[in-house]
Amino acid sequence: MQKKDLEIAEILKARLAGIMELVDFRVFGSRARGDADEYSDLDVFIEVPSLDKDIKEKISEIVWEVGFENFMVISPLIFTKDEIENSPLRVSPIVKNIVAEGIAV
Repeated sequence: MQKKDLEIAEILKARLAGIMELVDFRVFGSRARGDADEYSDLDVFIEVPSLDKDIKEKISEIVWEVGFENFMVISPLIFTKDEIENSPLRVSPIVKNIVAEGIAV
């Protein structure tokens, strides 16, 4: 992952952690692999203890703000701890890929 991508991910994580508990936060996809181009989005995996409409809206606002400030589209993938541990998501290819190849921030 490029230094600038890591810096943006760290800013995003810090802002989110300032208003909610984060179980896990990872960058995945082309920017994590290092094969992104200038138009690639920053894919982030956000795991929280619980999720409701208010928390989802707050995450969306912060993601948009950080992306806007850094001239980058940030695409969040948000799940709860329960979804990751106790639902069919635990064996889904995307979650397995994020766990295997995602970079924890």
